[in-house]
Amino acid sequence: MSDKLIIFDTTLRDGEQSPGASMTRDEKVRIARALERLRVDVIEAGFPAASPGDFESVQAVARAVRDSSVCGLARALDRDIDRAGEALKDAQRPRIHTFIATSPIHMQRKLNMTPDQVVEHAVKAVRRARQYADDVEFSPEDAGRSEEDFLCRILEAVIDAGARTLNIPDTVGYAMPDQFGGMIGRLIERIPNSDKAIFSVHCHNDLGLAVANSLSAVMHGARQVECTINGLGERAGNAALEEIVMAVRTRRDFFPCHTDIDTREIVACSKLVSNITGFPVQPNKAIVGANAFAHESGIHQDGVLKSRETYEIMSAEEVGWTANRMVLGKHSGRNAFRTRMQELGIDFASEQDLNAAFQRFKELADKKHDIFDEDLQALITEAGVEAEDECVRLVYLHVCSETGEVPNARVTVKVDNEELTGTAVGGGAVDASLKAIESLVHAEANLQLYSVNAITSGTDSQGEVTVRLEKGGRIVNGQGADTDIVIASAKAYVNAVNKLRTSKQRMHPQVGDV
Repeated sequence: MSDKLIIFDTTLRDGEQSPGASMTRDEKVRIARALERLRVDVIEAGFPAASPGDFESVQAVARAVRDSSVCGLARALDRDIDRAGEALKDAQRPRIHTFIATSPIHMQRKLNMTPDQVVEHAVKAVRRARQYADDVEFSPEDAGRSEEDFLCRILEAVIDAGARTLNIPDTVGYAMPDQFGGMIGRLIERIPNSDKAIFSVHCHNDLGLAVANSLSAVMHGARQVECTINGLGERAGNAALEEIVMAVRTRRDFFPCHTDIDTREIVACSKLVSNITGFPVQPNKAIVGANAFAHESGIHQDGVLKSRETYEIMSAEEVGWTANRMVLGKHSGRNAFRTRMQELGIDFASEQDLNAAFQRFKELADKKHDIFDEDLQALITEAGVEAEDECVRLVYLHVCSETGEVPNARVTVKVDNEELTGTAVGGGAVDASLKAIESLVHAEANLQLYSVNAITSGTDSQGEVTVRLEKGGRIVNGQGADTDIVIASAKAYVNAVNKLRTSKQRMHPQVGDV
Protein backbone atom coordinates (compact mmCIF):
# COMPACT_ATOMS: atom_id res chain seq x y z
CA MET A 1 0.00 0.00 0.00
CA SER A 2 1.30 3.46 -0.89
CA ASP A 3 1.20 6.40 1.52
CA LYS A 4 -1.67 8.84 1.39
CA LEU A 5 -0.82 12.32 0.14
CA ILE A 6 -2.99 14.85 1.96
CA ILE A 7 -4.39 17.57 -0.30
CA PHE A 8 -4.67 20.89 1.53
CA ASP A 9 -6.58 23.42 -0.57
CA THR A 10 -5.99 27.11 0.14
CA THR A 11 -8.04 28.62 -2.70
CA LEU A 12 -10.28 30.37 -0.19
CA ARG A 13 -7.34 31.89 1.69
CA ASP A 14 -4.16 32.24 -0.35
CA GLY A 15 -6.05 32.13 -3.64
CA GLU A 16 -8.22 35.00 -2.46
CA GLN A 17 -5.09 37.12 -2.00
CA SER A 18 -4.86 37.52 -5.78
CA PRO A 19 -5.59 41.21 -6.49
CA GLY A 20 -9.31 41.49 -7.14
CA ALA A 21 -10.14 37.89 -6.23
CA SER A 22 -11.90 38.54 -2.91
CA MET A 23 -15.02 36.43 -2.45
CA THR A 24 -18.23 36.93 -0.53
CA ARG A 25 -19.21 34.60 2.29
CA ASP A 26 -21.77 32.79 0.13
CA GLU A 27 -19.26 32.38 -2.70
CA LYS A 28 -16.75 30.86 -0.29
CA VAL A 29 -19.37 28.40 0.89
CA ARG A 30 -20.18 27.43 -2.70
CA ILE A 31 -16.52 26.77 -3.46
CA ALA A 32 -16.05 24.91 -0.16
CA ARG A 33 -18.91 22.56 -1.04
CA ALA A 34 -17.36 21.95 -4.45
CA LEU A 35 -14.02 21.19 -2.77
CA GLU A 36 -15.81 18.78 -0.46
CA ARG A 37 -17.31 16.98 -3.48
CA LEU A 38 -13.77 16.89 -4.87
CA ARG A 39 -12.83 15.11 -1.62
CA VAL A 40 -10.16 17.59 -0.61
CA ASP A 41 -8.72 16.59 2.77
CA VAL A 42 -8.26 20.07 4.26
CA ILE A 43 -9.95 23.34 3.22
CA GLU A 44 -8.20 26.49 4.43
CA ALA A 45 -11.24 28.75 4.60
CA GLY A 46 -9.56 32.06 5.41
CA PHE A 47 -7.85 34.23 7.96
CA PRO A 48 -10.45 34.93 10.68
CA ALA A 49 -8.57 37.82 12.31
CA ALA A 50 -8.20 39.70 9.01
CA SER A 51 -11.68 41.24 9.08
CA PRO A 52 -15.21 40.61 10.37
CA GLY A 53 -16.12 39.44 6.87
CA ASP A 54 -13.34 36.88 6.79
CA PHE A 55 -14.33 35.66 10.27
CA GLU A 56 -17.93 35.18 9.11
CA SER A 57 -16.77 33.38 5.97
CA VAL A 58 -14.63 30.89 7.91
CA GLN A 59 -17.48 30.38 10.36
CA ALA A 60 -19.95 29.74 7.51
CA VAL A 61 -17.62 27.25 5.80
CA ALA A 62 -17.03 25.47 9.14
CA ARG A 63 -20.79 25.03 9.52
CA ALA A 64 -21.37 23.93 5.92
CA VAL A 65 -18.57 21.38 5.49
CA ARG A 66 -18.68 17.99 7.16
CA ASP A 67 -16.38 15.60 5.28
CA SER A 68 -13.24 17.77 4.93
CA SER A 69 -11.22 19.39 7.70
CA VAL A 70 -11.75 23.16 7.85
CA CYS A 71 -8.70 25.28 8.63
CA GLY A 72 -8.24 28.87 9.74
CA LEU A 73 -4.97 30.80 9.44
CA ALA A 74 -3.55 32.73 12.40
CA ARG A 75 -0.36 34.63 13.02
CA ALA A 76 1.57 33.68 16.16
CA LEU A 77 -0.53 36.10 18.18
CA ASP A 78 -2.98 35.29 20.96
CA ARG A 79 -5.78 37.38 19.45
CA ASP A 80 -5.39 35.74 16.02
CA ILE A 81 -5.48 32.23 17.47
CA ASP A 82 -8.46 33.02 19.69
CA ARG A 83 -10.30 34.45 16.72
CA ALA A 84 -9.55 31.34 14.64
CA GLY A 85 -10.69 29.07 17.45
CA GLU A 86 -13.97 30.94 17.74
CA ALA A 87 -14.60 30.85 13.98
CA LEU A 88 -13.96 27.11 13.84
CA LYS A 89 -15.94 26.05 16.92
CA ASP A 90 -18.74 24.51 14.81
CA ALA A 91 -16.41 22.63 12.46
CA GLN A 92 -16.64 18.87 12.40
CA ARG A 93 -12.85 18.64 12.05
CA PRO A 94 -11.19 21.97 12.86
CA ARG A 95 -7.56 22.82 12.19
CA ILE A 96 -5.66 25.95 13.21
CA HIS A 97 -2.71 26.91 11.02
CA THR A 98 -0.34 29.33 12.74
CA PHE A 99 2.83 30.83 11.31
CA ILE A 100 5.77 33.12 11.99
CA ALA A 101 8.68 34.14 9.76
CA THR A 102 12.03 32.36 10.25
CA SER A 103 14.38 33.76 7.58
CA PRO A 104 17.05 36.22 8.77
CA ILE A 105 15.72 38.99 6.54
CA HIS A 106 12.18 38.60 7.87
CA MET A 107 13.17 38.24 11.52
CA GLN A 108 15.43 41.30 11.40
CA ARG A 109 13.57 43.64 9.08
CA LYS A 110 9.91 42.67 9.48
CA LEU A 111 9.54 41.21 12.94
CA ASN A 112 12.43 42.96 14.67
CA MET A 113 12.88 39.83 16.76
CA THR A 114 15.78 37.60 17.75
CA PRO A 115 15.74 33.89 16.83
CA ASP A 116 15.10 33.02 20.48
CA GLN A 117 12.05 35.29 20.53
CA VAL A 118 10.72 33.74 17.33
CA VAL A 119 10.99 30.23 18.79
CA GLU A 120 9.26 31.41 21.97
CA HIS A 121 6.37 32.95 19.99
CA ALA A 122 6.00 29.84 17.82
CA VAL A 123 5.83 27.44 20.78
CA LYS A 124 3.40 29.68 22.63
CA ALA A 125 1.18 29.95 19.55
CA VAL A 126 1.02 26.20 19.00
CA ARG A 127 0.19 25.54 22.65
CA ARG A 128 -2.57 28.13 22.60
CA ALA A 129 -3.98 26.70 19.35
CA ARG A 130 -4.11 23.24 20.93
CA GLN A 131 -6.64 24.63 23.40
CA TYR A 132 -9.07 24.98 20.48
CA ALA A 133 -8.13 22.07 18.19
CA ASP A 134 -6.15 18.85 18.38
CA ASP A 135 -5.15 19.39 14.77
CA VAL A 136 -2.58 22.21 14.70
CA GLU A 137 -0.33 23.11 11.78
CA PHE A 138 2.75 25.31 11.99
CA SER A 139 4.54 27.15 9.17
CA PRO A 140 7.95 28.84 9.31
CA GLU A 141 7.30 31.63 6.82
CA ASP A 142 10.00 32.11 4.17
CA ALA A 143 11.48 28.72 5.04
CA GLY A 144 13.13 28.58 1.62
CA ARG A 145 15.48 31.38 2.69
CA SER A 146 15.83 30.31 6.33
CA GLU A 147 18.90 28.76 7.89
CA GLU A 148 18.48 24.99 8.03
CA ASP A 149 19.87 24.63 11.56
CA PHE A 150 17.37 27.18 12.84
CA LEU A 151 14.53 25.42 11.02
CA CYS A 152 15.46 22.17 12.74
CA ARG A 153 15.47 23.91 16.09
CA ILE A 154 12.10 25.65 15.75
CA LEU A 155 10.32 22.68 14.13
CA GLU A 156 11.50 20.30 16.85
CA ALA A 157 10.19 22.75 19.46
CA VAL A 158 6.72 23.15 17.89
CA ILE A 159 6.34 19.37 17.51
CA ASP A 160 6.99 19.06 21.25
CA ALA A 161 4.40 21.81 21.79
CA GLY A 162 1.74 19.84 19.90
CA ALA A 163 1.98 20.70 16.19
CA ARG A 164 1.03 17.68 14.10
CA THR A 165 1.64 19.15 10.64
CA LEU A 166 4.76 21.11 9.71
CA ASN A 167 4.34 23.14 6.56
CA ILE A 168 7.53 24.28 4.81
CA PRO A 169 6.65 27.19 2.51
CA ASP A 170 8.66 28.54 -0.38
CA THR A 171 7.03 31.90 0.31
CA VAL A 172 8.66 33.86 -2.50
CA GLY A 173 8.98 31.09 -5.09
CA TYR A 174 12.78 31.15 -4.94
CA ALA A 175 13.64 27.45 -4.59
CA MET A 176 14.75 24.94 -7.22
CA PRO A 177 13.24 21.42 -7.25
CA ASP A 178 16.36 19.45 -6.26
CA GLN A 179 17.29 22.05 -3.65
CA PHE A 180 13.81 22.21 -2.13
CA GLY A 181 13.16 18.48 -2.13
CA GLY A 182 16.58 17.88 -0.62
CA MET A 183 15.87 20.35 2.18
CA ILE A 184 12.61 18.54 3.04
CA GLY A 185 14.43 15.21 3.16
CA ARG A 186 17.17 16.59 5.41
CA LEU A 187 14.68 18.19 7.81
CA ILE A 188 12.83 14.89 8.22
CA GLU A 189 16.13 13.11 8.78
CA ARG A 190 17.66 15.64 11.18
CA ILE A 191 14.72 16.51 13.45
CA PRO A 192 14.63 13.91 16.25
CA ASN A 193 10.84 13.90 16.68
CA SER A 194 9.94 14.28 12.96
CA ASP A 195 8.07 10.98 13.06
CA LYS A 196 5.39 12.66 15.22
CA ALA A 197 4.36 15.11 12.48
CA ILE A 198 3.38 15.18 8.82
CA PHE A 199 5.62 17.34 6.65
CA SER A 200 3.82 19.63 4.23
CA VAL A 201 4.88 22.09 1.50
CA HIS A 202 3.41 25.32 0.19
CA CYS A 203 5.14 26.53 -2.96
CA HIS A 204 4.66 29.76 -4.87
CA ASN A 205 5.02 30.01 -8.62
CA ASP A 206 7.20 33.10 -9.11
CA LEU A 207 9.64 31.15 -11.28
CA GLY A 208 7.03 28.74 -12.63
CA LEU A 209 8.28 25.93 -10.38
CA ALA A 210 5.55 25.60 -7.74
CA VAL A 211 4.31 22.21 -8.94
CA ALA A 212 7.83 20.91 -9.64
CA ASN A 213 9.03 21.97 -6.18
CA SER A 214 5.99 20.43 -4.50
CA LEU A 215 6.40 17.09 -6.30
CA SER A 216 10.12 17.04 -5.53
CA ALA A 217 9.24 17.49 -1.86
CA VAL A 218 6.77 14.59 -2.10
CA MET A 219 9.54 12.37 -3.42
CA HIS A 220 11.63 13.36 -0.38
CA GLY A 221 8.98 12.53 2.22
CA ALA A 222 6.40 15.35 2.29
CA ARG A 223 2.93 13.88 2.72
CA GLN A 224 0.82 17.02 2.46
CA VAL A 225 0.77 19.53 -0.41
CA GLU A 226 -0.85 22.95 -0.09
CA CYS A 227 -2.28 24.04 -3.42
CA THR A 228 -5.13 25.93 -5.09
CA ILE A 229 -7.64 25.36 -7.86
CA ASN A 230 -6.23 26.70 -11.17
CA GLY A 231 -3.05 27.69 -9.31
CA LEU A 232 -4.81 30.82 -8.06
CA GLY A 233 -2.82 32.95 -5.63
CA GLU A 234 -0.96 36.16 -5.01
CA ARG A 235 1.71 37.28 -7.48
CA ALA A 236 2.28 34.38 -9.92
CA GLY A 237 0.06 32.03 -7.91
CA ASN A 238 0.44 28.72 -6.09
CA ALA A 239 0.93 25.09 -7.02
CA ALA A 240 -2.13 23.99 -9.02
CA LEU A 241 -4.15 21.31 -7.26
CA GLU A 242 -5.23 19.67 -10.50
CA GLU A 243 -1.63 19.33 -11.70
CA ILE A 244 -0.38 17.87 -8.40
CA VAL A 245 -3.23 15.36 -8.19
CA MET A 246 -3.06 14.20 -11.80
CA ALA A 247 0.74 13.92 -11.74
CA VAL A 248 0.53 11.59 -8.74
CA ARG A 249 -2.39 9.66 -10.26
CA THR A 250 -0.92 9.35 -13.75
CA ARG A 251 2.57 8.41 -12.57
CA ARG A 252 1.65 5.76 -10.01
CA ASP A 253 4.82 4.01 -11.08
CA PHE A 254 6.90 6.95 -9.89
CA PHE A 255 5.23 8.43 -6.82
CA PRO A 256 5.06 6.30 -3.63
CA CYS A 257 1.72 7.80 -2.62
CA HIS A 258 -1.88 8.36 -3.66
CA THR A 259 -4.68 10.87 -3.06
CA ASP A 260 -8.37 10.43 -2.27
CA ILE A 261 -9.41 13.13 -4.73
CA ASP A 262 -12.42 12.40 -6.96
CA THR A 263 -10.76 13.57 -10.15
CA ARG A 264 -14.07 13.62 -12.07
CA GLU A 265 -14.94 16.80 -10.13
CA ILE A 266 -11.79 18.70 -11.15
CA VAL A 267 -13.11 20.52 -14.22
CA ALA A 268 -16.39 21.51 -12.55
CA CYS A 269 -14.49 22.92 -9.57
CA SER A 270 -12.08 24.76 -11.85
CA LYS A 271 -14.91 26.40 -13.77
CA LEU A 272 -16.68 27.42 -10.56
CA VAL A 273 -13.58 29.10 -9.15
CA SER A 274 -12.95 30.85 -12.45
CA ASN A 275 -16.56 32.02 -12.60
CA ILE A 276 -16.61 33.40 -9.06
CA THR A 277 -13.19 35.07 -9.10
CA GLY A 278 -13.33 36.35 -12.66
CA PHE A 279 -9.93 34.81 -13.43
CA PRO A 280 -10.36 32.89 -16.72
CA VAL A 281 -8.38 29.70 -17.31
CA GLN A 282 -5.91 29.96 -20.18
CA PRO A 283 -6.77 27.55 -23.04
CA ASN A 284 -3.44 25.71 -22.84
CA LYS A 285 -3.55 25.28 -19.06
CA ALA A 286 -2.71 21.71 -18.06
CA ILE A 287 -5.68 19.49 -17.11
CA VAL A 288 -8.39 22.18 -17.03
CA GLY A 289 -7.59 24.35 -20.09
CA ALA A 290 -10.00 24.18 -23.04
CA ASN A 291 -7.21 22.80 -25.26
CA ALA A 292 -5.84 20.33 -22.71
CA PHE A 293 -7.26 17.36 -24.63
CA ALA A 294 -7.52 18.95 -28.10
CA HIS A 295 -5.51 17.65 -31.04
CA GLU A 296 -5.04 19.74 -34.19
CA SER A 297 -1.92 18.24 -35.71
CA GLY A 298 -2.81 15.65 -38.34
CA ILE A 299 -0.18 13.26 -37.01
CA HIS A 300 -1.59 13.58 -33.48
CA GLN A 301 -5.19 13.19 -34.66
CA ASP A 302 -4.33 10.07 -36.61
CA GLY A 303 -2.53 8.56 -33.64
CA VAL A 304 -5.35 9.31 -31.20
CA LEU A 305 -7.95 7.84 -33.57
CA LYS A 306 -5.96 4.63 -33.79
CA SER A 307 -5.13 4.47 -30.09
CA ARG A 308 -5.81 7.21 -27.56
CA GLU A 309 -2.71 6.33 -25.57
CA THR A 310 -0.43 7.40 -28.43
CA TYR A 311 -0.79 11.07 -27.48
CA GLU A 312 -2.93 11.15 -24.32
CA ILE A 313 -1.43 10.10 -20.98
CA MET A 314 -4.81 10.49 -19.25
CA SER A 315 -8.39 10.71 -20.44
CA ALA A 316 -10.61 13.78 -20.50
CA GLU A 317 -13.27 11.76 -18.69
CA GLU A 318 -10.92 11.20 -15.74
CA VAL A 319 -10.95 14.89 -14.85
CA GLY A 320 -14.61 15.55 -15.67
CA TRP A 321 -14.53 17.01 -19.16
CA THR A 322 -17.28 14.84 -20.58
CA ALA A 323 -19.28 14.01 -17.47
CA ASN A 324 -22.99 13.59 -18.12
CA ARG A 325 -24.88 16.70 -17.14
CA MET A 326 -28.56 17.55 -17.05
CA VAL A 327 -29.27 20.26 -19.62
CA LEU A 328 -32.12 22.54 -18.66
CA GLY A 329 -34.24 24.66 -20.97
CA LYS A 330 -37.25 26.97 -21.08
CA HIS A 331 -39.63 24.06 -20.45
CA SER A 332 -37.80 22.83 -17.34
CA GLY A 333 -39.79 23.13 -14.17
CA ARG A 334 -39.01 24.55 -10.76
CA ASN A 335 -38.29 21.11 -9.26
CA ALA A 336 -35.74 20.22 -11.95
CA PHE A 337 -34.11 23.60 -11.40
CA ARG A 338 -33.99 23.18 -7.63
CA THR A 339 -32.66 19.61 -7.92
CA ARG A 340 -29.84 20.58 -10.26
CA MET A 341 -28.89 23.52 -8.07
CA GLN A 342 -28.69 21.22 -5.05
CA GLU A 343 -26.46 18.84 -7.03
CA LEU A 344 -24.20 21.81 -7.71
CA GLY A 345 -24.04 22.54 -3.98
CA ILE A 346 -26.34 25.58 -4.15
CA ASP A 347 -29.09 25.79 -1.54
CA PHE A 348 -31.60 28.60 -1.21
CA ALA A 349 -32.27 30.20 2.15
CA SER A 350 -35.98 30.65 1.39
CA GLU A 351 -38.66 29.98 -1.20
CA GLN A 352 -38.43 33.64 -2.10
CA ASP A 353 -34.74 33.25 -3.03
CA LEU A 354 -35.57 30.12 -5.05
CA ASN A 355 -38.36 31.92 -6.90
CA ALA A 356 -36.09 34.88 -7.72
CA ALA A 357 -33.36 32.58 -9.05
CA PHE A 358 -35.91 30.56 -11.04
CA GLN A 359 -37.22 33.74 -12.60
CA ARG A 360 -33.68 34.71 -13.68
CA PHE A 361 -33.28 31.20 -15.10
CA LYS A 362 -36.48 31.56 -17.14
CA GLU A 363 -35.33 34.93 -18.49
CA LEU A 364 -32.05 33.35 -19.57
CA ALA A 365 -33.86 30.38 -21.12
CA ASP A 366 -35.78 32.80 -23.35
CA LYS A 367 -32.44 34.00 -24.74
CA LYS A 368 -30.65 30.66 -25.24
CA HIS A 369 -31.96 27.18 -25.93
CA ASP A 370 -29.89 25.00 -23.58
CA ILE A 371 -28.82 25.98 -20.07
CA PHE A 372 -25.67 24.21 -18.84
CA ASP A 373 -24.12 23.97 -15.38
CA GLU A 374 -21.77 26.83 -16.20
CA ASP A 375 -24.77 29.03 -17.01
CA LEU A 376 -26.38 28.18 -13.68
CA GLN A 377 -23.18 28.93 -11.76
CA ALA A 378 -22.86 32.28 -13.56
CA LEU A 379 -26.49 33.07 -12.83
CA ILE A 380 -25.97 32.59 -9.10
CA THR A 381 -22.64 34.44 -9.09
CA GLU A 382 -24.17 37.44 -10.82
CA ALA A 383 -26.98 37.55 -8.29
CA GLY A 384 -24.51 37.28 -5.40
CA VAL A 385 -23.85 40.98 -4.81
CA GLU A 386 -25.27 41.62 -1.37
CA ALA A 387 -28.17 44.06 -1.27
CA GLU A 388 -26.45 46.44 1.09
CA ASP A 389 -23.49 46.69 -1.27
CA GLU A 390 -25.57 47.36 -4.39
CA CYS A 391 -25.47 51.15 -4.32
CA VAL A 392 -25.47 51.34 -8.12
CA ARG A 393 -27.82 49.36 -10.36
CA LEU A 394 -28.10 49.20 -14.14
CA VAL A 395 -31.64 50.09 -15.24
CA TYR A 396 -31.48 50.67 -19.00
CA LEU A 397 -28.92 50.58 -21.79
CA HIS A 398 -29.27 51.58 -25.44
CA VAL A 399 -26.33 51.39 -27.81
CA CYS A 400 -26.02 52.47 -31.44
CA SER A 401 -23.14 51.05 -33.44
CA GLU A 402 -22.98 51.06 -37.23
CA THR A 403 -20.37 51.07 -39.97
CA GLY A 404 -18.89 54.52 -40.59
CA GLU A 405 -20.50 56.09 -37.52
CA VAL A 406 -19.14 56.82 -34.03
CA PRO A 407 -20.75 54.42 -31.55
CA ASN A 408 -22.86 56.05 -28.85
CA ALA A 409 -24.62 54.82 -25.73
CA ARG A 410 -27.46 56.01 -23.56
CA VAL A 411 -27.64 54.54 -20.08
CA THR A 412 -29.81 54.85 -17.00
CA VAL A 413 -28.52 53.77 -13.61
CA LYS A 414 -29.99 53.98 -10.14
CA VAL A 415 -27.48 55.48 -7.70
CA ASP A 416 -28.57 55.37 -4.05
CA ASN A 417 -32.21 55.03 -5.21
CA GLU A 418 -31.97 58.02 -7.59
CA GLU A 419 -32.28 57.35 -11.32
CA LEU A 420 -29.70 59.11 -13.49
CA THR A 421 -29.39 59.08 -17.27
CA GLY A 422 -26.30 59.87 -19.33
CA THR A 423 -24.87 59.52 -22.82
CA ALA A 424 -21.40 59.08 -24.26
CA VAL A 425 -19.57 58.21 -27.45
CA GLY A 426 -16.63 55.85 -27.69
CA GLY A 427 -14.36 53.76 -29.85
CA GLY A 428 -16.87 50.93 -29.73
CA ALA A 429 -20.18 49.93 -28.18
CA VAL A 430 -18.53 48.72 -24.97
CA ASP A 431 -16.32 51.80 -24.67
CA ALA A 432 -19.29 54.13 -25.12
CA SER A 433 -21.37 52.20 -22.57
CA LEU A 434 -18.73 52.25 -19.86
CA LYS A 435 -18.00 55.92 -20.45
CA ALA A 436 -21.71 56.72 -20.11
CA ILE A 437 -21.87 54.83 -16.80
CA GLU A 438 -18.72 56.52 -15.53
CA SER A 439 -20.18 59.95 -16.31
CA LEU A 440 -22.93 59.16 -13.79
CA VAL A 441 -21.15 57.23 -11.02
CA HIS A 442 -17.81 59.13 -11.00
CA ALA A 443 -15.78 56.13 -9.85
CA GLU A 444 -12.56 57.81 -11.08
CA ALA A 445 -10.76 54.48 -11.09
CA ASN A 446 -8.13 53.07 -13.43
CA LEU A 447 -9.33 50.28 -15.71
CA GLN A 448 -6.64 47.60 -15.40
CA LEU A 449 -8.33 44.69 -17.15
CA TYR A 450 -11.21 44.05 -19.49
CA SER A 451 -11.72 40.38 -20.32
CA VAL A 452 -14.44 38.47 -22.19
CA ASN A 453 -14.91 34.73 -21.85
CA ALA A 454 -17.59 32.51 -23.37
CA ILE A 455 -19.26 30.49 -20.62
CA THR A 456 -20.33 27.69 -22.97
CA SER A 457 -20.07 26.97 -26.68
CA GLY A 458 -22.37 28.22 -29.40
CA THR A 459 -23.30 31.65 -30.74
CA ASP A 460 -26.02 31.97 -28.11
CA SER A 461 -23.51 31.39 -25.30
CA GLN A 462 -23.46 33.83 -22.43
CA GLY A 463 -20.47 36.09 -22.47
CA GLU A 464 -18.80 36.51 -19.09
CA VAL A 465 -17.04 39.83 -18.72
CA THR A 466 -14.49 40.70 -16.04
CA VAL A 467 -13.57 44.31 -15.35
CA ARG A 468 -10.71 45.13 -12.98
CA LEU A 469 -10.60 48.60 -11.43
CA GLU A 470 -7.91 50.19 -9.25
CA LYS A 471 -8.37 53.21 -7.05
CA GLY A 472 -6.07 54.39 -4.30
CA GLY A 473 -4.20 51.09 -4.22
CA ARG A 474 -7.39 49.05 -3.90
CA ILE A 475 -8.11 46.55 -6.68
CA VAL A 476 -11.51 44.97 -7.37
CA ASN A 477 -12.91 42.67 -10.02
CA GLY A 478 -16.40 43.20 -11.38
CA GLN A 479 -18.29 40.52 -13.26
CA GLY A 480 -21.29 40.39 -15.53
CA ALA A 481 -22.84 37.72 -17.72
CA ASP A 482 -25.34 38.01 -20.54
CA THR A 483 -25.96 36.71 -24.03
CA ASP A 484 -25.28 40.30 -25.11
CA ILE A 485 -21.61 41.19 -24.56
CA VAL A 486 -22.31 44.93 -24.28
CA ILE A 487 -24.87 44.39 -21.52
CA ALA A 488 -22.53 41.95 -19.78
CA SER A 489 -19.79 44.61 -19.91
CA ALA A 490 -22.07 47.23 -18.37
CA LYS A 491 -23.08 44.82 -15.61
CA ALA A 492 -19.42 44.02 -14.89
CA TYR A 493 -18.49 47.69 -14.63
CA VAL A 494 -21.40 48.41 -12.30
CA ASN A 495 -20.46 45.39 -10.18
CA ALA A 496 -16.88 46.68 -9.85
CA VAL A 497 -18.09 50.17 -8.94
CA ASN A 498 -20.26 48.69 -6.19
CA LYS A 499 -17.26 46.88 -4.76
CA LEU A 500 -15.23 50.07 -4.79
CA ARG A 501 -17.98 51.95 -2.99
CA THR A 502 -18.33 49.44 -0.17
CA SER A 503 -16.20 50.02 2.92
CA LYS A 504 -15.42 46.32 3.38
CA GLN A 505 -11.74 45.54 2.87
CA ARG A 506 -9.54 42.57 3.66
CA MET A 507 -6.28 42.85 5.53
CA HIS A 508 -3.41 40.94 3.98
CA PRO A 509 -2.57 38.02 6.32
CA GLN A 510 1.12 38.91 6.33
CA VAL A 511 0.53 42.51 7.39
CA GLY A 512 0.54 43.10 11.10
CA ASP A 513 2.56 43.65 14.23
CA VAL A 514 3.87 40.11 14.74
